[in-house]
Amino acid sequence: MHEQDGSSSALRAPNRQAAGPDWLLAVRAGEGDDEAFAVLVRRHSVPLLALAHHLLGNTADAEDAVQEAFLSAWRRLPEFRGDAAFRTWMYRIVTNRCLKIMRRRTAAVPLDAVPEPANGNVASGPERAAESGAATAALARALNKLNPDQRVCWVLRELHGLHYDEIAHVVGASEQTVRGRLFRARRSLTKEMAPWR
Repeated sequence: MHEQDGSSSALRAPNRQAAGPDWLLAVRAGEGDDEAFAVLVRRHSVPLLALAHHLLGNTADAEDAVQEAFLSAWRRLPEFRGDAAFRTWMYRIVTNRCLKIMRRRTAAVPLDAVPEPANGNVASGPERAAESGAATAALARALNKLNPDQRVCWVLRELHGLHYDEIAHVVGASEQTVRGRLFRARRSLTKEMAPWR
């Protein structure tokens, strides 16, 4: 029985760690705990990949940006002071990587859309799919016309649901600046998307 108790408590230890808050996992990872960092990577990789993909428009560049961001975070974890949530800190690192890539590019970047689920409804037929695809392409073109700072703010707010203070921390600007960028981005997108209303 003692063997079972010992082995079950050993089995529970990683689960407790996996259920731990990000700040504690970040502290452990900063002290060299590989498993704690692996938990953080598993916990945050999907939304960070989505962010990078929304900003860069393709999977390969998004994966590279997120991988580089996690490598950078691993090296910088001892510096992580917890001034912001780990999630926000990672969003900032990924956003900065994506901005560097976006500013180096000269060609327009397409924005891939998540396809609408088919529900057997006439509205989800081929005509609707074609219209939706055309609207998505128009949105991608409109987003590509935004300057990178406006695009980042719009994606973080509208696609990832971050609050203004979180976006301000991610992009390293004041909330007022973020609100201004979002206002200009929304105004431009509204103008560009007017035919699709």
